[in-house]
Amino acid sequence: MPTGPEVNDDRYRNFRMSMQGIATEVGTATASSAAATLNDLVGLVTTEALTTAQNAIYALVLTNDRIAAGDLVFAVVRDGTNTQGTPMIGQIKPAAGSCTIEVINKHASAEALNGTLEIGFFVVKAL
Repeated sequence: MPTGPEVNDDRYRNFRMSMQGIATEVGTATASSAAATLNDLVGLVTTEALTTAQNAIYALVLTNDRIAAGDLVFAVVRDGTNTQGTPMIGQIKPAAGSCTIEVINKHASAEALNGTLEIGFFVVKAL
């Protein structure tokens, strides 16, 4: 079965479109002091060990030369080594060459986070 045309534009490197969907390579990085650098359109950032309290915000500053201020950045969060709290994505603020991704601990009681999180993201380029 044919897989369809490939997108060869360097702005979309690591993507391959086909009739079955979109496949991509996912870049990875590890954050330190709430900052990470990852210059890919799709990525997974592992945070440092967190102790974020209930209703408090962890703000990850992601330096990424692929992001422009008008782009859309989408993110998801899952537990790495963390076993407590309820991490949820808050605001995502793209800028030229970076974005800030907020993670809020929305646990119903006073349970703080107690380990690392994994924040996945992808960038949709503005036209």
